[in-house]
Amino acid sequence: MMSHDKPAGKCPVMHAPPSNATHSHRSNRDWWPKQLNLGMLHQNPPAGSPMEEGFDYRQAFSSLDLAAVKQDLAALMTDSQEWWPADWGHYGPLFIRMAWHSAGTYRTSDGRGGAGSGSQRFAPLNSWPDNVNLDKA
Repeated sequence: MMSHDKPAGKCPVMHAPPSNATHSHRSNRDWWPKQLNLGMLHQNPPAGSPMEEGFDYRQAFSSLDLAAVKQDLAALMTDSQEWWPADWGHYGPLFIRMAWHSAGTYRTSDGRGGAGSGSQRFAPLNSWPDNVNLDKA
């Protein structure tokens, strides 16, 4: 039944916050109040580094046989596993989707998401509709 006091075709949702609101948007803590605090994982103490003291990344990288690395990656992408079969025998599309969603989940509003922390496996990113089934990848 249509209300006759409002014109038809207009959005019925009030888009402005109430005048007595203390804040204008919900935080992730509002939506997921029992979320596990992963702050301890981001401390990065020197004792937690897997590299030996004095490790030279540039030297280690220059010692790689990049042709062999590329060959290993090509073999990896075409070695379909029974527990997660590759689409048409190739994992490349899955890798692209993972990279796309990882980079595309960064939100400027609160700094969450992005490719830097592998956070698309955890709330709230894992519940976003665009990230459906990425937990199985």
